[in-house]
Amino acid sequence: MTSTTLQAIRLYRMDLPDHSCPWGLRAVRLLRERHIPFEDHRLTSAEEVEAFKLSHGVTTTPQIFSGNERVGGYSDLAARLGVRPEAAEISYAPVVAVFLTAGLMALVLAAGLGGFMGFAICLLAMLKLMDVEAFAASFRKYDLISQRWRPWGRLYPGIELLVGLGVLLQPEPAAVAQLVGIVAVPLGAMGMVSVGKAVFIDQLALNCACVGGNSKTPLGVVSFAENLIMTAMGLVMLTGG
Repeated sequence: MTSTTLQAIRLYRMDLPDHSCPWGLRAVRLLRERHIPFEDHRLTSAEEVEAFKLSHGVTTTPQIFSGNERVGGYSDLAARLGVRPEAAEISYAPVVAVFLTAGLMALVLAAGLGGFMGFAICLLAMLKLMDVEAFAASFRKYDLISQRWRPWGRLYPGIELLVGLGVLLQPEPAAVAQLVGIVAVPLGAMGMVSVGKAVFIDQLALNCACVGGNSKTPLGVVSFAENLIMTAMGLVMLTGG
């Protein structure tokens, strides 16, 4: 199909003060390259984005409309124009670096599995703390708590660091182990629920905020594993295992 099949184009895309949707920018670039006139409707707040999704029954942005017809997202637009869509930039390098470093530290210090998990959690928290605002913006796209209470995204990296440090203190003192367990279990469990909903139910193609807000690591197994580790360590500390 050619661009002549598209008329009265309206593009709705997320363009928050601290984050512009890369797929929305790709759609803008594609339309401009094809010299197709369009109305650019920027959704500049999380509330606008959610309201738009609800009113149109969609789970992602951008969304492109041709008259009364919904074309779909960026990939749908590219297919409609007979263009091969750009692939998402993917990198697992930060994840490999974190777990390899944590493993080597645990090996050198003879810290065992618990030490490995504690180091990994601390390193993941460090990456988030390098740019808290970018992390919070990325995290909010799929985390169920921060979608309802925005400050949670800014608090999370610090709490995760404290959990990691608490794991490294195991097994003494016992009171610290119990406290860390009480925090880690619901934190990790809620994270698994959020990731599961975003990936398997809503089928969102997002980057994982687990290694920082500017990550190119896709949301999925890595983020689920991070939360699983936190839940597992919390249970171990609560049970004194």
